Amino acid sequence: MHLSNWLLFCSVALLVTFSPGPAVLLAISNAIAVGPRRAMISSMGNGFGLFIISGVAMAGMGVVLATSATAFMLLKLAGALYLVYLGIKQWRSKTSIVADAPVALGAANPNSFWKLFRQGLTVALTNPKAILFFSALFPQFITPGEPVAIQFTVLTTSFVACAMLAHLFYANLARLLKTQLATPGRAKLFNRISGGAFVLLGLSLLRLRAKTA
Repeated sequence: MHLSNWLLFCSVALLVTFSPGPAVLLAISNAIAVGPRRAMISSMGNGFGLFIISGVAMAGMGVVLATSATAFMLLKLAGALYLVYLGIKQWRSKTSIVADAPVALGAANPNSFWKLFRQGLTVALTNPKAILFFSALFPQFITPGEPVAIQFTVLTTSFVACAMLAHLFYANLARLLKTQLATPGRAKLFNRISGGAFVLLGLSLLRLRAKTA
């Protein structure tokens, strides 16, 4: 892979990963709830999910989703329902975001590594846009005649690194804003806004249409 191709891909990846979406919102919510360091556990789960999605796209699932309306609809529905579920949990939470007890997202235990990891993984795996994105983007940066598996590994690792960087940025930004959200009223407002954002993201996912030939 040419260095210029890789740098261009990283530029695109940074633009995509820094754009607010379900994974970014999850990182912000968990950073407020359990702190930036613990929030990165969900980002690790999301990164692992991106590796799986990259492999699925490489195996041709992207083509299936782009041509099979049923397969696309099922994955889209699963992703939308999970985001709506997270949103309702966040919306209904009455716990202060600065309390010792964690808030929202199912009242995740700050010591529950696997619950946080599973949240990020599920958000990644139930997003059909990610598979279509990898399927459409990766071929543009593949050098013909070179080992495809190695190139996919480099591209996926680079994309995940950009995503982790974006999540770290937003998580620390949330930490800086945490003191401004210390009052119960502001905590409730944050839960309502972020919960509503999850629900809106889920509903917007239902409007996503597969690219058919």
